[in-house]
Amino acid sequence: MTGFLFRELSDKDREEIKVEAGKIMSSFGEKLESAKNLPSEADIERGTGYRKEGNGILPDKVLKERILDNAPKKNKDFIIAERKKW
Repeated sequence: MTGFLFRELSDKDREEIKVEAGKIMSSFGEKLESAKNLPSEADIERGTGYRKEGNGILPDKVLKERILDNAPKKNKDFIIAERKKW
């Protein structure tokens, strides 16, 4: 099982990984810049390391709307995403 968990990488493999990681980070940054309805700095509560617990019954509608606004593919209240493509 150890051979499965660890593999020696050639310099070529390392360079390919660096390039791919750079592409992933750039793509993530671009998506983050184009995200809509992000909370402003004033909306972020600071001072404690704990979040406020809700009653567990009603979801946060503002958060739900924010997530759905930024989803590239959606169907009413659901996000459409790929399944196990990685």
